[in-house]
Amino acid sequence: MEAWVFDLDGVLVDSEPVWEEVRRAFVAGHGGTWQPDTQSRLMGMSTPEWASYLHELGVALPPGEIARQVVARMAERYREHVPLMPHAQETVRRLAGRHALGLASSSPRALIDVVLDAADLAGCFAATVSTEEVARGKPAPDGYLEAASRLGVEPRSCVAVEDSSNGLRSAHTAGMRVVAVPHPRYPPAPDALALASAVVRDLGSLTSDLFG
Repeated sequence: MEAWVFDLDGVLVDSEPVWEEVRRAFVAGHGGTWQPDTQSRLMGMSTPEWASYLHELGVALPPGEIARQVVARMAERYREHVPLMPHAQETVRRLAGRHALGLASSSPRALIDVVLDAADLAGCFAATVSTEEVARGKPAPDGYLEAASRLGVEPRSCVAVEDSSNGLRSAHTAGMRVVAVPHPRYPPAPDALALASAVVRDLGSLTSDLFG
């Protein structure tokens, strides 16, 4: 494999609990109703997609304003503390020594930059893509295809590292080999997990020779 392409939320950063807390409170504070499947549906959506979805839940603000306020709250939380997943820094740095690394994230560009800078990992990635920068969010393959293009490699020569149902579907549809690192609190659906070529318990289990 020529390159590895990481997801951010739930893979490098334990951000899904933070996203859920921030967005759930925002919906409740603006007259909306959080549904039982809301968090699972939100995972992998691009910023315009999830902002529109929160508007559909009854938030009485335009989607653009919803996105602005929620992202601002997330950035504030990250400036206080970036909750890195176990082994995130050591694994990224280890793989960066042998392969080109990319990142394909559903987070907005502003949050990607805040996290990578705070974690001192920005220099490890040759290409980073926010789904703000492509036509469709996950589970569409756009973000992973763009990451491969920016890395200058074919998708079939990439390994994607994902945790969510939408992310697994996105990377698989892009034609990449996929490693699943399921989040214990937000596990992927069985049909999505079945798309992975390998499943590991944590990032420390990732090795550059996983696929030969």
